Amino acid sequence: MSNNQKRGPLVADKRYSKPAPTKKPVKKKRKPAARKPARGPISWLVATIAGAVGFVLRLFWKLMWRGAVVLGLIVGIGVYYFASQMPPMDTLVDGRARGSVTMTDKTGAVYAWRGDQFGGMITTDTVSRHLKNAVVASEDKRFYRHIGISPRGIASAVRINLRAGRGPLSGNGGSTITQQVAKLLCLGVPYDPNTWDSEAAYEADCRRTTLWRKVKEAVFAMGMEAAYTKDEILTIYLNRAYLGAGSRGFEAASQRYFGKSAAKVTPAEGAMLSSLLPAPTSRAPTRNLERAQQYAAVVVGLMKTQGYLSQSAADEARANPATLSAAAEQKAGGYFADWVMASGPEFFTRNTTEDVIIRTTLDQRIQKAAEDGLQWVFDNKVRAGSEAQAAVIVMSADGAVRAMVGGRDNTVTGAFNRATQAKRQTGSAFKPFVYATALDLGMTPNDMVNDVATCWNVRGSSEWCPKNYDKKFKGPVTLTQAIAESRNIPAVVLSEQMGREIVRNVATDFGIESDLAAGPALALGVSESTLIEMTGAFAGILNGGSSVTPYGLTDLRFQGDAEPLMDSSGAGIGERVIQTTAARELTWMMAQVVQSGTGQRAKIDDWEIAGKSGTTQAARDAWFIAFTGDYVTGVWMGYDDNRPLSGVTGGGLPADIWRETMTRVLAGQQPTPLPMQAPVAVAAPTILEGETDNIVADQVLQDLLNSILNGN
Repeated sequence: MSNNQKRGPLVADKRYSKPAPTKKPVKKKRKPAARKPARGPISWLVATIAGAVGFVLRLFWKLMWRGAVVLGLIVGIGVYYFASQMPPMDTLVDGRARGSVTMTDKTGAVYAWRGDQFGGMITTDTVSRHLKNAVVASEDKRFYRHIGISPRGIASAVRINLRAGRGPLSGNGGSTITQQVAKLLCLGVPYDPNTWDSEAAYEADCRRTTLWRKVKEAVFAMGMEAAYTKDEILTIYLNRAYLGAGSRGFEAASQRYFGKSAAKVTPAEGAMLSSLLPAPTSRAPTRNLERAQQYAAVVVGLMKTQGYLSQSAADEARANPATLSAAAEQKAGGYFADWVMASGPEFFTRNTTEDVIIRTTLDQRIQKAAEDGLQWVFDNKVRAGSEAQAAVIVMSADGAVRAMVGGRDNTVTGAFNRATQAKRQTGSAFKPFVYATALDLGMTPNDMVNDVATCWNVRGSSEWCPKNYDKKFKGPVTLTQAIAESRNIPAVVLSEQMGREIVRNVATDFGIESDLAAGPALALGVSESTLIEMTGAFAGILNGGSSVTPYGLTDLRFQGDAEPLMDSSGAGIGERVIQTTAARELTWMMAQVVQSGTGQRAKIDDWEIAGKSGTTQAARDAWFIAFTGDYVTGVWMGYDDNRPLSGVTGGGLPADIWRETMTRVLAGQQPTPLPMQAPVAVAAPTILEGETDNIVADQVLQDLLNSILNGN
């Protein structure tokens, strides 16, 4: 067709082909459905049960996930609440309600602790890595991976408890370190002295295990995890955990048991400290070192298994287990430390809220000598199984106590102290105060007194006729012979002639604070006193006639302070009781007691010793107190129930204990002479008679009065 030929108009329909006409679908005939077989009764029952179970399961699932959501919200709110209430971490490291007392000996070496010790804050960065690893390995190996609770650990603990026949919450708790810290913090409830009878009652309540408390503990633990880092939680644990022997925190425990900082402990020492956590009191190495080493070996194995120690390091730790420091091993001065605590100011000792350092007069070398000397005599000279007790005190002439043994078991704390608490009749150990009175009133060691059978009338009682220990009478004897042989009649005659009241005053001024008998039996030591009083009174004779107050506290200061709050150095010397000449003459007379009298078993070669024995009626108490130029040592022996000793006198076993103690104390030292004065011979010495009038005594008193008036 040519281009000039006309075209008709283009229509859209023409651009496309016409659609084919649609055919109506042909309906297929339905086949009739197959008729289901009729259900039997059993099939219907099964279907019904299956439907019911399905319904219950669907309902349970709906309730469970909805309940889980609600529980999660509640837990989340609880976690948020506790997390928001957490104080700064460093305020939680020291949770003690009481302070501590650390006692040092005269050289400054620590030997005893009282109260709750806290050695100062340590952190996971400053503590020994071996200690940190030991704690994590033994207490919570997944510590750095959980959120505060360990479902696996709880399930394991429940299984162990049930297998052991206990309740699911009794015994193993499956607690993480975080949960243990929560318990140490008492779930955020602080100690209130107005609410709790004691801190112990508060802590016991905090340790109660109930289902609700475990739930609250878990939420509190997760709150801690939200508020603190893992290392901060572990730091609180390292500082607050109780580790036995009054130690709060690993720094105090390390100092207590090993005498070193927790920053310097070895793998073996870290393992031992960590092994104390489950049972700090029973596992304490001061109680049983061998058992503590066995527990530590188990922790070493855990550290090796978890990769904290190599095989060689673990073998080294097992081959060289931790041992106690010298101070911890000796358990020195338990009785002495108790006495210092009881005699010091209460607000700085028993009830202190501060950490206090007390320097004492204790000499650990002398303390060990006293303990060993007493033990040797009981091991070698006392029948096996004997229940007899003994006490020993060693002090300087100014009253500074250097050693104290309050009973045969010297490793105890808080026990009855026979050296300071037992009031017993003194027997003939009292007689030096009678002779001190006579010498001070002008008599001399060579003056004589008649040792004859004598009776005294006692008001309100029958006539009293004492006898000598040997049941013999020797007639006129010197004062020196009378005291050396411990004759009873001369002592009573002197006491009555000098004036019983004056004798009482002299004894009291020398430090015998107990009530003294009013009758003539005063001279024979029927009154009761303590060993520390008697030893202190004898120290007054050694120092030349001045009274002393026995003391053990030298100075007291707060931990970290340089200046002391109290200073008691040299505070023992008191007022003069008798003239120096009388004291020196009495010392000479008492030296004859040891040289040739009842105290001969106390002799030590090359040493001058002055002393006096004492045995009470029926030998219920036996004493020996004597001194060298440097030390006064007192020994008492008897039964706690006051029954008689068998074949024991003051010059027997007590003198043996004295000698064994002082032989050890004086070993290697140059002999120190006694400050004594021998008497000047008198041509016609005075003889005192028990039945004479008081002419001689009156003259002596008149001479004393003239001396006082003349200013002599």
